[in-house]
Amino acid sequence: MAEELTPETPEPETPESEEAPIKPRKNGLYPGVSDELAENMKSGWADTELHGLEPIAQASETAARRAALSARFPGERLVIPAGNLKTRSNDTEYVFRASTEYTYLTGDQTQDGVLVLEPKANQDGHDATVYLLPRSNRENGEFWLDGQGELWVGRRHSLTEAEQLLGVPAKDVRELPAALKDATGPVRNVRGHDAGIEAALTDKVTAERDEELRVQLSEARAVKDAFEIGELQKAVDSTVRGFEDVVKILDKAEATSERYIEGTFFLRARVEGNDIGYGSICAAGPHATTLHWVRNDGDVRSGDLLLLDAGVETHTLYTADVTRTLPINGRYSEIQRKIYDAVYESQEAGIAAVRPGAKYRDFHDASQRVLAERLVEWGLLEGPVEKVLELGLQRRWTLHGTGHMLGLDVHDCAAARREAYADGTLEPGMCLTVEPGLYFQADDLTVPEEYRGIGVRIEDDILVTEDGNRNLSDALPRRADEVEAWMAALKQS
Repeated sequence: MAEELTPETPEPETPESEEAPIKPRKNGLYPGVSDELAENMKSGWADTELHGLEPIAQASETAARRAALSARFPGERLVIPAGNLKTRSNDTEYVFRASTEYTYLTGDQTQDGVLVLEPKANQDGHDATVYLLPRSNRENGEFWLDGQGELWVGRRHSLTEAEQLLGVPAKDVRELPAALKDATGPVRNVRGHDAGIEAALTDKVTAERDEELRVQLSEARAVKDAFEIGELQKAVDSTVRGFEDVVKILDKAEATSERYIEGTFFLRARVEGNDIGYGSICAAGPHATTLHWVRNDGDVRSGDLLLLDAGVETHTLYTADVTRTLPINGRYSEIQRKIYDAVYESQEAGIAAVRPGAKYRDFHDASQRVLAERLVEWGLLEGPVEKVLELGLQRRWTLHGTGHMLGLDVHDCAAARREAYADGTLEPGMCLTVEPGLYFQADDLTVPEEYRGIGVRIEDDILVTEDGNRNLSDALPRRADEVEAWMAALKQS
């Protein structure tokens, strides 16, 4: 990558009596810049303002979401930041990802952005304003001397352009901290994203009130609108193609490592979407028994299983979350198929339990019952099954819950109240994963040796519909014989 202007960059020669101007920057001092160069950089630039922009695809949906939030907190100022860049190392930053709350309410993904809902004078609703960085200033040198100037990081939308795209008035975010300090009346802020905004509000907010805002936004995302469902399907469709890509290169992964699998799926995510929705789990052999194996640096061996848990994130930041456990050589061994079939039967029972009006926990309970029955049947646990489930003994090998909400976050709605989520009721428009698994650790002496080092998980993204459910990821085969046939066909293509 190119190196920004730094003190180590050779400075232009200047007369001894004349010092080159030194301009402050976030991570040091600007090098010497001659008056002639500074003047030259001010002019000669074409007008690149964009006109007649169409609103973003979800503009009507984000407006409805803001209206619903406004009704929930009448008369209160609501502040929702996008967040700031975070340092990865020295003067490099992590790729920016806007906060879920900000994206949900605006459709925007701009760093340092802040949405403010200001209560109207008559207390009837709110006026929304999005605060953003305007175009880089060419006159004062910010365009090319600041590390976040547009010459370095690329063009950003003008405030006028942002208004057209988002359907919300836009103002300069640099004016916001002072405005918030002078604000009167009750204020709520989504914390954890912008320290500068939090500092400006320090004497105006409370942790309890701010948490109520975060919880409300988390619960509001439980039922997806039509735009969100469409984006989730896009994410899943790209993910399916990513899984197909992986199957086609398993021979190359055998010659290298799990990293080849990770890189292959990542290519699909970047080509068709924004990124991966979470760290891909490319777990071969005994690594499949580690729930969040994201090191992805192990061997890929014929005869072992590959547990691939991965999801593409769309350009609008909705993510899929799909898992398949694949035989690396294309055929399950007898013991692998035995364990795989048990997980498949468990998932079938869980998916069947997903329907409107059902308790959220029903699909988990249905899946766990099947797995407990198999563990008793195999002699790994002593029955009856009811006693096993009461004591949770199956969890030595099932380990985790059977699913979670899905959306802008892979574990969406995580701040929701228990009664609105885990103890709640399923409604049409909710999207969740069903992902049972069995994991026999390589050093588990309580199971026969042939089980050890085998991990199996099958995960699909399920939309609750008016009359039941729809498997968004059903384009990927799940039954063992179908998986084998699918892999064989892909390797021949």
